[in-house]
Amino acid sequence: MKINQVEELVGITKKNIRFYEDQGLISPERNRDNGYREYSLKDVELLNKIKLLRSLDVPIEDIRKLETGQVSMTDCLDSHISLFTHRQKELDIMKEMCKEIIEANVQFDNLQADSYLEDMRRLEKGGVKFMDVNKTDIKKSKRGPIIAATVSIIFFVAMIAFIGWAEFTDPETPIGFVIAIIVLFGAMIVGTLLALKERLKEIEGGEINEARKY
Repeated sequence: MKINQVEELVGITKKNIRFYEDQGLISPERNRDNGYREYSLKDVELLNKIKLLRSLDVPIEDIRKLETGQVSMTDCLDSHISLFTHRQKELDIMKEMCKEIIEANVQFDNLQADSYLEDMRRLEKGGVKFMDVNKTDIKKSKRGPIIAATVSIIFFVAMIAFIGWAEFTDPETPIGFVIAIIVLFGAMIVGTLLALKERLKEIEGGEINEARKY
């Protein structure tokens, strides 16, 4: 079978199938004549197993251990049940805290957050994990610089292409000037990429964490 057929049979995307191949979870045969992957019913069955376990939130590494026999299905799922139980306790704690705030009959204007945050810190010391605000905010903060850099790079590339086209259609422009302009825009692209890299590093590494320590 081709990957399109497998995609329809299993109900997962080609991107996911490729990912599982890259992770070594499936190894389809290749056609000797054209080098294309050819999937068998065994591959489809294996992908269905992977789909089931991933739907149960079993990590890729655990699935790999199951395939190689490093761990039994019982041990793997018993461990997973323990994880679910722990998560459920965390969700129950957050649910109870929400109820407590509701029962206190407070609104946003008069919400005394300090006492609840102190309770959270105490619970976190006991192993409870709440929502990671910093991680969520960091992801959102990265979006703006990435979009801005992408738009700038597209503009610079378009200008280089336009200058090249103009020189091709009207070769009277001094070649040295054309090269200088292209080098300038090329330097701008490199500079934009370097600036983006540094900005993302600032966001990831400390700027937000320092500003939002609470």
